[in-house]
Amino acid sequence: MTRYIFVAGGVMSGIGKGVATASIGKILQSMGFKVTASKIDPYVNVDAGTMNPIEHGEVFVTDDGTESDQDLGNYERFLDENLSTDNYITTGRVYQAVINRERNLGYNGKCVEVVPDIPNEVIFRIKKAAKKTEADFILIEIGGTVGEYQNMLFLEAARMMKLKDPKRVFFILVSYLPVPSIIGEMKTKPTQYAVRTLNTAGIQPDMILARSAVALDEPRKQKISVFCNISKNDIISAPDIESIYEVPLNFQKDDLGKRILKKFGIKPKRKSDLRDWAKMVNIAKTAKEPVKIGIVGKYFETGKFVLKDSYISVIEAIKHSCWACNRKPEIHWINAEQYEKNPKKVIELKKYDGIIVPGGFGSRGVGGKIKAIQFCRENNIPFFGLCYGLQMAVIEFARNVCKIKDANSVEISLNCKSPIIDVMPDQKALLKEKKYGATMRLGVYDCKIKPKTKSFQAYGLLNISERHRHRYELNNAFRGVLEEHGMIMAGVNTERDLVEIIELKNHPFFVATQFHPELKSRPLNPHPLFKAFVKACIKK
Repeated sequence: MTRYIFVAGGVMSGIGKGVATASIGKILQSMGFKVTASKIDPYVNVDAGTMNPIEHGEVFVTDDGTESDQDLGNYERFLDENLSTDNYITTGRVYQAVINRERNLGYNGKCVEVVPDIPNEVIFRIKKAAKKTEADFILIEIGGTVGEYQNMLFLEAARMMKLKDPKRVFFILVSYLPVPSIIGEMKTKPTQYAVRTLNTAGIQPDMILARSAVALDEPRKQKISVFCNISKNDIISAPDIESIYEVPLNFQKDDLGKRILKKFGIKPKRKSDLRDWAKMVNIAKTAKEPVKIGIVGKYFETGKFVLKDSYISVIEAIKHSCWACNRKPEIHWINAEQYEKNPKKVIELKKYDGIIVPGGFGSRGVGGKIKAIQFCRENNIPFFGLCYGLQMAVIEFARNVCKIKDANSVEISLNCKSPIIDVMPDQKALLKEKKYGATMRLGVYDCKIKPKTKSFQAYGLLNISERHRHRYELNNAFRGVLEEHGMIMAGVNTERDLVEIIELKNHPFFVATQFHPELKSRPLNPHPLFKAFVKACIKK
């Protein structure tokens, strides 16, 4: 008897629907229920794989290789559960499935209509995800904002589910209440209009999460109650906070979990237990000794704004490991291109405790990344390379240690003489046919770790599995010369003989991975390599 909780947004996007969804799931999970979560994205893209991270934010990859919205990352981190392609729905996926079914006579020759056939496909996918995980509750976040044309059919699916089984469907509206500085008063009118817009879709919210810079006061709560036809007890204040991990604890103060269960007419399986979570949050708020970590990349700036969403999983993985070491993460954004314009500026990296070069694509900023990696290698600054960071580290080592001056990646220089980083034969065929979506090495692959390496010390295991998202690999033709000059191939995928981890000896910490370890880090279970990196930073 799965219960369905839909979470929609009001007034504007970016107000924290994903974190709210994950937090509600965490609370219900702490009360003994099996919980899963799905994200509905209104865009026509089949998945997030081909989208620019500056425009859309990080692409989160699941174990089964689905390139999804970053909200699935929040769900996994909060619930400590691995999600799959069934937890991710887009307009593109839905229409593609309906059209393919129609082409194969799946509708028995009937006229296929936008309504009800598109909403029915959405409902089928929601129920499939719930059934696969045997969830007591599935939370479904509807992307965008109520009133947008793009999400009307998803709201229609939710309405149809409510009509068919009203006792098992619940609606939450996460709405924004602005406090204009020129007025100095919290305004409820935008939320009133958001609820009325939701009403026009045939949906009345059962609960409103009132997002604002400050906590909701009694007069405003009373106003929302009267004009939005909802009990004051079902209006939950959700003010801005320092850490997203505080949200479940804040919601718990208002007995949000108990209120939801009461609406469904069920009792908790056990008393809510978020003690370990609260300890983690307390450390996050009270840790004073900083760890200064510089992230050298290119997906940072648009105009005068820094886009942290491009690397959200990396940021969270750093936080998890710092808090586990009772330290305060201090993250600095470093644009790689500045070192191309002014190479001497790279000396500023000495002021950081450690440097990370994260994933990326294309040739922009490559020269700056390579200079930063060389400086870390030569000056014993802890360095951690992620995916593209490994490829840049290998190129730097080949050029400056192995003296292969024309070492490069075919991604950067298609006809380079020494392709240290090359594309696999199967990938070459895909690129030739311009098949870019969902065609990289994606999802979980096994890796065998070499004993007596820093990676083995971190994991304590010889065999691991990690998530990937890349098309280019270390060229095995150059492995011998790299090893002769001191590079350790610390982790290898034995099935395809592909290098997964490289290390250097006689360095405090110089490790790079072809996979993305940040995707599997959790607040109460930091990733072993990130934790080892942070410890090396602290030691420095």
